[in-house]
Amino acid sequence: MARFLFIMLPLESHHYPAVAIAAELEGAGHTVAWCGPESDLRPLAGPGAVIYPTGKRRQLRNQLTGADPLRSLWQDYLLPVNRFIREPADAAVADWRPDLVVADQYAPAGALAAVRHKRRWATLGTGVLELTPPPLPWLSGYVQEQLSQIWDAASVPQVPGLDLRFSPDLVIFLTSRELIGPVPLPAQTVLTGPAIGRRPVPPGGQSFSWTGWDASKRHVLITVGTLLDNLNGRGTASFYARVIGALAPMAGELQAVLVAPPTAALDPPPHVVVRPRVPVLQLMPKLDAVICHGGMGTVSEALLHGVPLVVAPVAVDQMVTARQATDAGAAIEVAFADATPAEFSAALRTVLSEPGYLANARRVGESLRAAGGAPAAARHLAALADTALADGGAAATS
Repeated sequence: MARFLFIMLPLESHHYPAVAIAAELEGAGHTVAWCGPESDLRPLAGPGAVIYPTGKRRQLRNQLTGADPLRSLWQDYLLPVNRFIREPADAAVADWRPDLVVADQYAPAGALAAVRHKRRWATLGTGVLELTPPPLPWLSGYVQEQLSQIWDAASVPQVPGLDLRFSPDLVIFLTSRELIGPVPLPAQTVLTGPAIGRRPVPPGGQSFSWTGWDASKRHVLITVGTLLDNLNGRGTASFYARVIGALAPMAGELQAVLVAPPTAALDPPPHVVVRPRVPVLQLMPKLDAVICHGGMGTVSEALLHGVPLVVAPVAVDQMVTARQATDAGAAIEVAFADATPAEFSAALRTVLSEPGYLANARRVGESLRAAGGAPAAARHLAALADTALADGGAAATS
């Protein structure tokens, strides 16, 4: 049996799939440890989990609203966060001595720690921006410059040709061909679909009531996922107001659940229930549509259940996901910042009434299920760990 170390960023949406994959590994008899924010990981990984804490330094994701979102993604978020976790990640690899490091794709400091200590590593990609980037001629060189800063900060000689975002041995993306389309993939890439496992009911989710649920009506979920923590309310108040405006005249047709913080101080009509947190996975099978921000987790979970979407992306990674869901015929995209209530209403009525959206959501959902999810991802990781053990337990990645 092998020893694994998952190195994570302080992003809740990235933790859910990693925990599901880790549970599959543990179920097969392997041992798993974590390096990341203990306050986030402990409730998910359990009281007995081995966690090397990084602390939790919140970085405002300026790329959500910045004029140059791709540069801001690296300069204002990824570089500071990776500097913050570099020493804890290095110490965790040195102490745990894993047979395989599993590094969040946006935690290149974790991949670098594996390289430094000559451990094999795999990449876990919870989004698709790096897999299917925008066709900008300057982007690849710019990202490599940012990665070079991470090498330099660690005082580790850079390995020629090694991209810390892509393990040379195994890169796992939680999507499917039906969703991303016919794009070229690195040879070591596998697509496993979303990794979904047991998920604790979030704080506040316990209070969600099914009382008054009318089975004769359509049901819609509105959520911007974990973006709320990073947006600090900027733009969300207007978004909520415009969505409620779209839903207000639809009382005879549908019921809606809107996920929003208490500070939003909304005054919804009776057929719109507002809660700070909800058990999303329990809701999905009961839904007819989802209005969301285009986050990979929400989009893939909706499609996994055959639910079409209205997507209003905010950050550049969500724009990529939204475009893929739209190109697959399973979603309609609207503008997060300025779509009118009439535009939200028209998009929602379209995905609810035109059968093609439902059919395409189900088609993509079938491909996501067929990809294998958390069990498939765990099998690929275990196979790579077996290779590392066969090579003597550890191997350099050069």
